[in-house]
Amino acid sequence: MKGEPLAVYIHWPFCRSKCPYCDFNSHVRERVDAARWTRALLADLDHQAALAPDREVVSIFFGGGTPSLMPPETASALIERVGALWPVASTLEVTLEANPNSAEAERFAGFAAAGINRLSLGIQALDPAALRFLGRGHDRDEAIAAIRLARASFARYSFDLIYARPEQSLAAWESELDEALSLAGEHLSLYQLTIEPGTGFASRVARGELTIPDDDAGAALFEATQRRLTAAGLPAYEISNHARPGAECRHNLAYWRYQDYLGIGPGAHGRVTQGGVKMATRQRRTPEAWLAAVESAGTAIDEMTPIDRATAIDEMVMMGLRLAEGVSRRRLETLAERDVEELFDASLPNLIDGGFITLDAKRLAATAAGRQRLNAVLGALLA
Repeated sequence: MKGEPLAVYIHWPFCRSKCPYCDFNSHVRERVDAARWTRALLADLDHQAALAPDREVVSIFFGGGTPSLMPPETASALIERVGALWPVASTLEVTLEANPNSAEAERFAGFAAAGINRLSLGIQALDPAALRFLGRGHDRDEAIAAIRLARASFARYSFDLIYARPEQSLAAWESELDEALSLAGEHLSLYQLTIEPGTGFASRVARGELTIPDDDAGAALFEATQRRLTAAGLPAYEISNHARPGAECRHNLAYWRYQDYLGIGPGAHGRVTQGGVKMATRQRRTPEAWLAAVESAGTAIDEMTPIDRATAIDEMVMMGLRLAEGVSRRRLETLAERDVEELFDASLPNLIDGGFITLDAKRLAATAAGRQRLNAVLGALLA
């Protein structure tokens, strides 16, 4: 094998409806020609195989959008094509993001038979009022039924919750967390609600119709989350992701460890090393434009640009400090061609003294306090 292992991300851009907090590349369409989309995604895989030959694929991740809307046969064809284009690890992780409404849950067995071995469920809340507020297309009973079905259908499963919702109390969140833990397997993703530009919630905030908890309330909810999940044996391995040791999402670790991955499908981004230089790829964003480009030219990659050293350092640090393990000192110094102390000489001592960063012979890492206020830490470190 040449080079480091490879991860493959496949984007299915379609949703039944657009959630008011979501700024992902997702689109509502009345009809989707699944056979046509399958052919195009297979063609994209074929084209991008030339960008990263002779690599071992360690993970495939179907994201979106809502990939559980695709036919299981599409997932099967794409997984099979990955195996034909690259050798795959014996421990290959194949994740599919899914909504928990009953119609999609009925497809779980088909996806398991197609080769999906890890399911990530977008539950988002276990409180009925919160589900309505978040614009989710499922109710509480469907959510719980889908979690139980995921547990029965897949070797590994996880689900997401969103907290720091308007008027959410600490006691209410702790109660919801306890219920989540009673349903969870070995992984949970717990995200603070953020207001992203261009979303339905952003419009409501601008009109004064919506107020989210302030920084102090958000910090209290974050700290309670860390305490409760650590006590339950699912410590945070990344700011918003918790797992029992060994049950981390291997695909997302590839992003945070700044490893190589291909981005397949509309709007997908990739990072792939060629000749010792990491290249950034970006695909055409809208589904129709992407599909037309692939069908006419065989590819919809709009950009493929070398990442300069300074940008690569910034990306490695921004991603790696999200992890409890931090950034490999050896990899960072190899990339920078100088010592970490010299690289960040203006800011590192103060961040270490303040208890926000640690540095030893192996790792540059953010402390728990540093990860809680990572944007400020990165602003100081990378200034």
